[in-house]
Amino acid sequence: MTATDADTAVPVQTLELSFDQRKRSRHRLTLPDGRELAWALMPGLMLRPGDRLEADDDSVFIVVAAAEPVLRVTAATPLALTRAAYHLGNRHIPVEVGDGYLAITPDPVLRDMLDQLGVQIDAIEALFQPETGAYGGGHKHGHDATFAEDYALAQAVFRRHEPDLSPLRDPHAR
Repeated sequence: MTATDADTAVPVQTLELSFDQRKRSRHRLTLPDGRELAWALMPGLMLRPGDRLEADDDSVFIVVAAAEPVLRVTAATPLALTRAAYHLGNRHIPVEVGDGYLAITPDPVLRDMLDQLGVQIDAIEALFQPETGAYGGGHKHGHDATFAEDYALAQAVFRRHEPDLSPLRDPHAR
């Protein structure tokens, strides 16, 4: 689909991408008209629906999520769905959290685990937009370029909930 960007009168095309394509920091694909589009994002960033890409030829692309195979998990009780969320989160996999459901990419081992938890699992085609992490940057380890910012934010949240405790002091020490 092509439209016109009201600000620049440049044609705007939609770029339908799966979650796997949107999470790649480096990617190259061939467009339907035969042109190649490639991008390189800073580590830790991923494309989200609504993001705009501008090509060297000034073409503009709006990222949209493509329908893809997902396992949609529902449960008879909130506790059962919470347990499923806990066990999926414990495996550090991308999980979409929706109103009354969880969604993951198909995986036979995880499906077996979810079956054992007694939740309902439906294999469907749907848009997949998993959570990016509590601080918006996804799952990270180590001291990357945003560590100081992430650490400061985490400390601010900690102090808001535990104002009398210093994270560097043992709360049980006298």
